[in-house]
Formats: sequence, structure tokens, C-alpha cells
Amino acid sequence: MPEELRKRSVKAKARSRAVGFLLAVTPLATGASTEFAKDLTAAAIAQTARAVRYDGSYRPIPYPGGDVPADLGVCTDVVIRAYRLVGVDLQQRVHEDMKSAFSAYPKLWGLSRPDANIDHRRVPNLQTYFRRRGVEVPVTKDPQTYARGDLVTWRLPGNLPHIGIVTDRRSHDGQRPLIVHNIGAGPQVEDMLFRFPITGHYRYRGE
Repeated sequence: MPEELRKRSVKAKARSRAVGFLLAVTPLATGASTEFAKDLTAAAIAQTARAVRYDGSYRPIPYPGGDVPADLGVCTDVVIRAYRLVGVDLQQRVHEDMKSAFSAYPKLWGLSRPDANIDHRRVPNLQTYFRRRGVEVPVTKDPQTYARGDLVTWRLPGNLPHIGIVTDRRSHDGQRPLIVHNIGAGPQVEDMLFRFPITGHYRYRGE
């Protein structure tokens, strides 16, 4: 094979592999899922207008549809409240799944049965729920693979789990999507996608 043709063949194969990889990590969105992601992101960003004191203490709450006081919350509450505003009650969905498969969930809190007051407010439980729904997306170092409405989890210093929602807003240099999260100062939109080690990436559209 002439050298020029060989080079073209190599480049074509490389492009094919790249396209296949992108399709694998970023499935083509339907109109419905695109609209869902847009609404979810808007619901998350809207929370940044409210002052919220960081407080993850145990509190009895109603079920389903229960929530801690609106001026309190942690990282998971940003996610829970955003999904609830678009018609998905993660409190109920996590609780029902834990009732049917309690052994599949982490045993980090000494519980012998599900607790609808707190289970959905714990990052490892949300990670397990999303994995069991089959919506886990590969973790990459390429910011382009993180789409609006995706969920990302991190490991903070002190071995603390954290979760946030990817937005369609971009960093100052245009390279990274901004994240809505609550890391202690209330819900914020920040450039922090790669600030901490990523432990999970999920694309849950409420299916």
C-alpha cells in the first residue's frame, strides 16, 4: 500500500474509534430527554437564589414527597429538590428500591432496614440507585463527555462523598461545564468538575 493511502487508512480508523467512543459515553439524546435535562438544570440553578444553611442532620420528614426545611440542606438535597421539581421523587424511588433490594445498598450506617427519612439524602445510596437503574456513564477527563443534567459524584478530602449537577454554563475559558452543588456555603454554580477525584457519572432522566 502506498504510504499516503496507508496514512489515510490509519486516520480513518482513528476517527472511527473516536466517534464510537463518544457515542458510547454520550448517547444520542431524544427530544424528551433533552427537555428533561434542560428543566432539571434550571431547577438546580434556581436553588442558588435561596440562602441554605449546610445541615445534614437526621430529621423525620413526610413520605412520599418529604423534605427538610427549605433553608437547610446538603449536596444531596440540591439533587433531590431539582428532580422533585421535574416530577421525580427520589425519596420514594430510592426507598422502594431499597425495600426490594436492601442487601444491594451500602452498609455504612448500621441500619437493618430502609429509612425513608434519610436514605435518599446519602450519596452512596444515590450512587447505588443510579447504578441499579443502568444510567452510569464512564468517568473521563474529557469535559465534553459531561452533558447538561448529568450527575457527578466526587471524593472530598477526609473521604467524604459529594454530588452535583452538570449545567450548560461554561467556565471562563469555555473548557468545562459549571456544576450546581452545595459543598458548605449553600447551592452554588461553580467551576469544580475536576477539582476533586470523580467517583461516579450518571445520566438519570427519571426513567
